[in-house]
Amino acid sequence: MDVTDQTFNDEVIQRSYEIPVVVDFWAAWCGPCRQLGPLIESVAARRDGEIVLAKVDIDANPTLAQKYRIQSIPAVRGFRDGEIVGSFDGLIPQPAIEAFFNNIVPSEVDRLIEEGDEDSLREALTRDAGRTDARLALGRILIADGRVDEALEVLKPAAHDHGAQGLMARIRLLQSDTPDIAAGLAALARDDRETALTHLLDAVRTSEGELRDLVRQTMIGIFGELGDQHPLTVKFRRRLAQTLY
Repeated sequence: MDVTDQTFNDEVIQRSYEIPVVVDFWAAWCGPCRQLGPLIESVAARRDGEIVLAKVDIDANPTLAQKYRIQSIPAVRGFRDGEIVGSFDGLIPQPAIEAFFNNIVPSEVDRLIEEGDEDSLREALTRDAGRTDARLALGRILIADGRVDEALEVLKPAAHDHGAQGLMARIRLLQSDTPDIAAGLAALARDDRETALTHLLDAVRTSEGELRDLVRQTMIGIFGELGDQHPLTVKFRRRLAQTLY
């Protein structure tokens, strides 16, 4: 599919929310582009229904080349959910193209994790026990359901991860009768993270030793769930650092 400056948003950006789109930036005068094109087309054809292949002639569409900072061609970019999720430049061998497509197209495990329900997450872990994201998602479901022993078993293999450490710390804090901790965990249960972080920060100020560290780990785990740039993460991470140090 040939796309232009005018059709790129609809055919690539918007469509990538439904299915991954691979874009080949090329030009008629480019020898390596003519060699790469059939290789990409053959790999894409074997994934019919899983991916869309689009081609952009940079001579006819200079605005797109400038927007995506195409310095040399061939240049290939993979889009998913409106964002670039993979790229390569130059003529590469077919096995490398296959690997590129494998990273762009969600695997069956990715799809199961995206489903997000307990059965799907358990199936994802059966297929790939190393998927920490699946363990975290399943752990949260089990904690919310009060099945904390099951949650610990799911999370233990990912104990190296800050998110898993935060969830396991949260489980241990359930045994605490400290008012701010109890209020913070109750707020988490109703998905009120700002109130939860406020109470947990107060608990850091008034507790010490192992209990204080468990509260700290719980807060760091919440930051991981929110993301580094979330306003609550920025606000409370700074306050936590000031309290600790």
